[in-house]
Amino acid sequence: MTTDADGERFRSRFTDGDVLGTWVSIGHPAIVEAASRAGFDFVLIDTEHTAMSLETVAELARAAAASPGELGVIVRPAWNDPVRIKRILDIGVDGIMVPMIDTPDAATELVRATRYPPDGDRGIASGRAAGYGQNFVDYVAEEHRSLLTIAQIETPTGVEHAADIAAVDGIDALFVGPADLSASLGVFAEWDAPELTDAMARSIEAGANADTPVGTLTVREADVADRVERGFDFQIAGKDMTTLIETGERIRETYEESVSKRE
Repeated sequence: MTTDADGERFRSRFTDGDVLGTWVSIGHPAIVEAASRAGFDFVLIDTEHTAMSLETVAELARAAAASPGELGVIVRPAWNDPVRIKRILDIGVDGIMVPMIDTPDAATELVRATRYPPDGDRGIASGRAAGYGQNFVDYVAEEHRSLLTIAQIETPTGVEHAADIAAVDGIDALFVGPADLSASLGVFAEWDAPELTDAMARSIEAGANADTPVGTLTVREADVADRVERGFDFQIAGKDMTTLIETGERIRETYEESVSKRE
């Protein structure tokens, strides 16, 4: 289980920039263990576009805690919904990344969903995050504030308001979602389109002006260096299912070429 000291260390490393995560969509603890052994700083567990249950997320969080090193766990809920958010946070994770944050008001709602009264609306419980009650008072009073809160910028409206979103007290980072942003700009999957390049640059500038890290997703290794050069402060690099499929394709192609040459 992540302790308060662990949470603060992860938060500090993250906000200092240059951390590297990887995307988890396969709900098996071995995937998280593999990410730790590969040396990633954190995993992003996606519950927006997967069939993962809360029980699965809890098992993945336990796997991260038991893995070698200090692997952070950030979870993406399906929406900026305080009910979904509080149930994830009660599991005991290091942070949350919420999709489609378009305005400062939405960002404020997100922060309030992560904070207990009087600063927010999160319901109080003695779950895993609070040591099943052993650390209940300290967690509710202060320690929950070490949670990392990331707002996803995925639309032109989000880009327009990125500076104000980054300036909301309690928003620790922005994340540019390239697929949704490209689609909303009318250039879906055109990763080098000027419209997308400009939107990314504007988001990075907004974060820099607010001293707020800005990250993005790079599915393939070939794109990692480019995103560093563009000025992103952190990346979520690689997606488990894509890596598995594309590595398998390369192995199969190598085998077929070798067999063909032998014949």
